[in-house]
Amino acid sequence: MSRIRRHRRPAAGFTLIEVLLVLVILVILGSLAGVSYFNMQKTALVNAAKSQVGLIDNAVQVYQLDMNKPPATLENLISQPSDDKNGKWKGPYWEKDTMPIDPWDNEYQYEVTGATYKVWSMGPDGASGTDDDING
Repeated sequence: MSRIRRHRRPAAGFTLIEVLLVLVILVILGSLAGVSYFNMQKTALVNAAKSQVGLIDNAVQVYQLDMNKPPATLENLISQPSDDKNGKWKGPYWEKDTMPIDPWDNEYQYEVTGATYKVWSMGPDGASGTDDDING
């Protein structure tokens, strides 16, 4: 009697180690993508604040050219100040009805000292005078 040998085919599929290795790689890639996303979002918010500070600064400069002094408040860029006796105001110098808020939901800061002014955002921490302030 002759024996017929039957060869067992190896089982198809992945081993547990292979599956776990793929899962570990996916978790690492996902965490790297998440960190990159949050860093890019932070950079985008800072860049948006810089752009808005620059736009407000430009509007203040145009106001200053017309009135020979910076506005007392940022609201003077939208509505004519009461001390404009000579009719020099040629505004509005800001297109919208209200001044914008920064990406962290705070008002932009504005300070006038004599003939000079400063426009800035308090940045992500919401506190003025810290390292993350965004100046114009």
